[in-house]
Amino acid sequence: MNNANQQTYRVYYEDTDAGGVVYYANYLKFAERARTDWLREKELILSELAEKENLLFVVKKVQMEFHKPARLDDIITVKTTLDKISGTRLYLTQTLCHNETTLVTIQVSVAAVDNNIKPARLPKHLVNKLWK
Repeated sequence: MNNANQQTYRVYYEDTDAGGVVYYANYLKFAERARTDWLREKELILSELAEKENLLFVVKKVQMEFHKPARLDDIITVKTTLDKISGTRLYLTQTLCHNETTLVTIQVSVAAVDNNIKPARLPKHLVNKLWK
């Protein structure tokens, strides 16, 4: 069961604040990209899920803990691990690191909804793909 994934991203000038470190909210952008890439590697394309399965994912809850800052030109590795699936939710841990140093730890709960933003149960075939 391979429910973890790693993606790498470079820190660009636009990601930093006046102090030259990554602006705190931009860590959420790196995490979002990593979750999307994780799904894509499992052949779950968000646009196709919306069109063919009437399924969207929305962030329900985020808890972040900051450890160290990232700086311009750093390469950030984002490890995404699926911890649990309930009927309509994914629970993930995302760890953002630079050179093996943990920068930020994010616990995120993602809810499945239909195109009308009503809760939607995750179909069994998608759950099976997520756990692969």
